[in-house]
Amino acid sequence: MNSINEKEKKLNIALEELRNLDLTNPELQKNIENLSVKQNQLEIEKNQIEEKYKTLLDENQNLVKKLEDMENKEKLEERKQIEFSEKIDELNQETETLLDEIDKWQM
Repeated sequence: MNSINEKEKKLNIALEELRNLDLTNPELQKNIENLSVKQNQLEIEKNQIEEKYKTLLDENQNLVKKLEDMENKEKLEERKQIEFSEKIDELNQETETLLDEIDKWQM
């Protein structure tokens, strides 16, 4: 019976020590806080990068539109130049025809 009482006392002492045991580890707590701070910093950086990305996308779209506009203007100018050249050719042809006619009448 004595050994049972001794075992019971030892178990009660062990239980009391377990109850009084501080499960919080200050080093672990510091690591958790540091990780939390780093997570917040990374989230802020992520948001900033996302904003910059959106801005760059907008700028890219604007530049693509400007480039398309410039290409369209260039094509239009080329067409105008071709039309102008054709008109000049027509006028040259008419002038030649008129000069030929004038030559015929002078003979």
